[in-house]
Amino acid sequence: MSNLPKIAWIGLGIMGSPMAENLIKAGYQVTGYTLEADKLKRLAAAGGTAAASLAEAVTGADVIITMVPASPQVEAIAYGPDGILENAPRGALLIDMSSITPQTSIDLAHAAADKGIRVLDAPVSGGEAGAVEAVLSIMAGGDRADFDAARPLLEALGKTIVHCGPHGAGQTVKAANQLIVAINIQACAEAVVFLEKSGVDLTAALDVLGGGLAGSTVLARKKDNFKNRDFPPGFRIDLHHKDMGIVTDAARTVGAALPVGTLVASLVASLRAQGDGGLDHSALLRGVERLSGHSTAD
Repeated sequence: MSNLPKIAWIGLGIMGSPMAENLIKAGYQVTGYTLEADKLKRLAAAGGTAAASLAEAVTGADVIITMVPASPQVEAIAYGPDGILENAPRGALLIDMSSITPQTSIDLAHAAADKGIRVLDAPVSGGEAGAVEAVLSIMAGGDRADFDAARPLLEALGKTIVHCGPHGAGQTVKAANQLIVAINIQACAEAVVFLEKSGVDLTAALDVLGGGLAGSTVLARKKDNFKNRDFPPGFRIDLHHKDMGIVTDAARTVGAALPVGTLVASLVASLRAQGDGGLDHSALLRGVERLSGHSTAD
């Protein structure tokens, strides 16, 4: 029998499924729950156990990991008679890897403490590819001792794993991450349209840009999306719209100006309003094309 902690995984979406599978590959016993039956079948095929309910999944778990879209979903699975806090054993560690507001994480940690449940907020960056390859960047908030206890597990999911401070700190750093990523994608998209309209070989241009100071993980990961006008959802515009709302609200609360970030948040919202919310966030290129009179965006 393995002496590794028993894991309950809640939320098996684009990133949650490969992350849970990486824990199984690392030898962890993973019981999962999600609303999509096909995702439960996928988990079972990978060697995990599909639970019939959230309460069933977390009962007896040493560690509960949640990976759901936003604060309302975290609150829905955490609270209430069928939720995590009412059904997880005392002493369990709840690691929320969703991207939510810092205040939601702080409130959850306080409520969980009353039930004897420890909490880390540990959102991630790296997209679907990072989840599949287990090279995610993980930014954690909570007690240092809980982070240290969770680190071996987190090392099966990511490559850069950092304790950022108290509860909510992980989410604050994730908000900053999403701000940088959105601005970077927008800059890359504008450069692509500029290069093409100038008649430059796009492949050659992106190769040389990627090798200089303009190079970035965003450019490396998304250049094929830009070149091929192919935007399968590794991280959806809908979710980045949510994250831009988190960072702009949080910045307003602390009095930090986001002049470029606020503009890019508007561009993300515009793209979503035009029906592109289900596309990958690299589809910001479509917005630049429309503004530039590019017919291929239609």
